[in-house]
Amino acid sequence: MRSASEKKIANRALQAINRLYCRVYHQLDVLSPCTLPCEGPAILVCNHTSGLDPLLIQSVCPRMIIWMMAAEYYNLRGIKWVYETIEAIPVARSGRDMAATRAAMRALRDGRILGIFPEGRIETSRELLPFQSGVALIAEKSQAAVYPVFLDGTQRNLPMIPALGSPQRACIAFGPPIPPDSRPESLEEKTAAVQAGVEGLKIFTDSCHHPLKSAND
Repeated sequence: MRSASEKKIANRALQAINRLYCRVYHQLDVLSPCTLPCEGPAILVCNHTSGLDPLLIQSVCPRMIIWMMAAEYYNLRGIKWVYETIEAIPVARSGRDMAATRAAMRALRDGRILGIFPEGRIETSRELLPFQSGVALIAEKSQAAVYPVFLDGTQRNLPMIPALGSPQRACIAFGPPIPPDSRPESLEEKTAAVQAGVEGLKIFTDSCHHPLKSAND
């Protein structure tokens, strides 16, 4: 088992490699700058286009993002050590995963950035799937601001391993934070507000100079 200092060194090395890989190989175009705070907890939410999404987003964010990800990918043999190094949180898709929710809350209490794809799966078009309410629940309990992001231009529906070797020419837009709100809104209304924040960023990516493609095209 690696020590804390060894994990920190490995993490820094991975982040440096990822920045070079995403900005040069995938020519990621940043349409509006990263708006995440320099310190303190925050929740980043983004539409889900391919298995490459976490790498693309992290490459332009100075602070490390703690990603919530499907347990079946987290446990893949040979690369699990990468997810452990970046402190990703595995989530069981079979139902409400309270262990994952508790881990997410701990990360926010520790002042970390939590990354979530609220659609719950990869979508092959630009239209957003209905957001799951978990992100609004975590935001409500933690009182952390939510930062919307929209990602476009990837070859959609590619799993992580094939996506790694396929140049994407993606573009990304960051929006202003949605602050914690003490008004008595329902969880459904809070979820809708988060989805609207992400949806509103699509206009930035309309100017992307490359066509959207699906892995099935």
